[in-house]
Amino acid sequence: MKTRRMGEQGLEVSELGLGCMGLSDFYSTSGATESQGIALIQRALDLGVTFLDTADVYGPHTNERLVGKALEGRRDGVILATKFGIVRDGQSTSRGVNGHPDYVRSCCEASLRRLGVERIDLYYQHRVDPKIPIEETVGAMAGLVSQGKVRYLGLSEAAPATIRRAHKVHPISALQTEYSLWSRDPEDEILPTLRELKIGFVPYSPLGRGFLAGRFRTVEDLAADDWRRHSPRFQGENFAKNLAVLDQINKIAQRKGCTPSQLALAWLLAQGPDVVPIPGTTSLQRLQENLESVDVRLSAAEFDIIEAAAPHGIAQGQRYHPNMMTLLNG
Repeated sequence: MKTRRMGEQGLEVSELGLGCMGLSDFYSTSGATESQGIALIQRALDLGVTFLDTADVYGPHTNERLVGKALEGRRDGVILATKFGIVRDGQSTSRGVNGHPDYVRSCCEASLRRLGVERIDLYYQHRVDPKIPIEETVGAMAGLVSQGKVRYLGLSEAAPATIRRAHKVHPISALQTEYSLWSRDPEDEILPTLRELKIGFVPYSPLGRGFLAGRFRTVEDLAADDWRRHSPRFQGENFAKNLAVLDQINKIAQRKGCTPSQLALAWLLAQGPDVVPIPGTTSLQRLQENLESVDVRLSAAEFDIIEAAAPHGIAQGQRYHPNMMTLLNG
């Protein structure tokens, strides 16, 4: 596994990371057991992954504890990223945000305890709080860097103007936003802004919440408690139209001799050396499959074919429910 640099502050990570959310939350509460989750994370480390992504809201809190247990005795060389800022009321579809400086500090202390570490490598604001100036939130995050509790700072789903304001307070090393063949909005303003400021980009949901892996043909393929059953892109006519796009991606992957997941990840990796996707899975087999995407090389002609099959804006349906959409691009 090769490495990629995020920002100009010294952050270096494996070219593919591991998104750990699905080991604990959202896709199905009947997913991986704790022991299976630990085994999967440790297998990822064995295969060269050095970049692990979690958040206090996943569970909530249980995912950080899981990651912490998986890292016992294996902390060295791992870049550990976690996030604060989303406040849950216990219902999976209801969210609030909090960027108050006191909240930032208390969340960091709590995450350090749950993870069982002395320092967080990359600390993200998970969603921008419109009630608190970004300068105040990032100022508190910068204080954590000064105290040695955090090494690098990140933002998630932040608008270009917000990124610029934050970067003036303290260098931002990475921005995390959804990006895939299914969600290409960052190409409009986000990526140009990041490259101007020399900030790394971490696409989450790089496989379209598993859709681009080709596993789901109907909503009934999802577990009864799976959050995706209520996602607009998995609903009715939207889902049918999105499946037609997936069929084209499948055909391209077959001709290439790789899986749809590998094609989608290879496409992302080829977007630039500052792009580090973080696919997640509960399956050891899928983990291996995803990591092998680093060996898939796409020709200019293949890029053109993919572009024709999955152009910008092709996905039908919004990324989230309307109430969650208000928290994006903050």
